[in-house]
Amino acid sequence: MTPIDFATLEKGQEIGSTTLHVNRADLVRYAGASGDFNPIHWNERFATEVGLPGVIAHGMFTMGAAVTLVEDWVGDPGAIVDYQTRFTKPVVVEDPAGTNPSDAQGTALEVGGAIGALDEEARTARIDLTVVADGQKVLVKAQALVQF
Repeated sequence: MTPIDFATLEKGQEIGSTTLHVNRADLVRYAGASGDFNPIHWNERFATEVGLPGVIAHGMFTMGAAVTLVEDWVGDPGAIVDYQTRFTKPVVVEDPAGTNPSDAQGTALEVGGAIGALDEEARTARIDLTVVADGQKVLVKAQALVQF
């Protein structure tokens, strides 16, 4: 991968977009890695009993999945020196009903990114992410700061 030349970057420049698919098997794997076994992330009955529309993805899973667009663009995850967001809507992950849960595509997360600000002195770029599931923004003010 060719390194990005900071001098060629412009505010408003798009860095790309991607569609990520989140299925229930992903949530179970994330629960094991994170230690977050809250049943709202894997048990449909429990999730609906507590007022959710269904099983929802972990917020930190969604946040981490979205920033992969920036990682892929910059080519070095270590170049991301700050990343923050606000969670606005849960990402509902439907039951794969009758398929192997690992094979189910799951819920689509549409992620796009653009350069929101450049700091020439610090040689940083703020990347503003747009993260949408089922036509609704699920993260707002999702911003990653990249150090060049």
